[in-house]
Amino acid sequence: MADEKRLSARRKHTLKGCMLLVATNLLDAESNVKVTEREKFLEDKVPPLELPYSKDELLDLCQKLHEQIDISEEERYSIEFKLNMVLNEVRDLNIKIVDLRGKFKRPRLKKVRMSADAMLKALLGSKHTVNMDLRANLKQVKKEVKEEDKQLRDVGDWRKNIEDKSDRKKMFDS
Repeated sequence: MADEKRLSARRKHTLKGCMLLVATNLLDAESNVKVTEREKFLEDKVPPLELPYSKDELLDLCQKLHEQIDISEEERYSIEFKLNMVLNEVRDLNIKIVDLRGKFKRPRLKKVRMSADAMLKALLGSKHTVNMDLRANLKQVKKEVKEEDKQLRDVGDWRKNIEDKSDRKKMFDS
């Protein structure tokens, strides 16, 4: 039954090949989607450039471009500042983790054979004297003796019973 569930080497090889083909196709599709998304983003953010022929129009275009550059630089600066804050916070947390790990070394525990009394005395201190004698605290129960049990005990030795019965047999014989 275990042999039926195992795959042959050839079957494993073909399955790996199929999986790799599917994975490469998925990666290609993902990269194509990213490229198209990037192109759409650039089309939205950056309109096509139309160069004017007069000097005044060129100056206006340059001013607009400078304004757009300033806006994009502000966005980049704010994103970079937020990123640095997050990275510093992560670095500080990692340092705290390393400090906490370094301070407390876990000691190797040794196996100790200790009675319950000694363990409680060690935990509670020498002031407390704890008695773990559980049998002393148990309730005493008297056993009831039945009459049948008494008769069985009183019967005594089995040889005497046989001798008594043999006397009876002699009585019947005579």
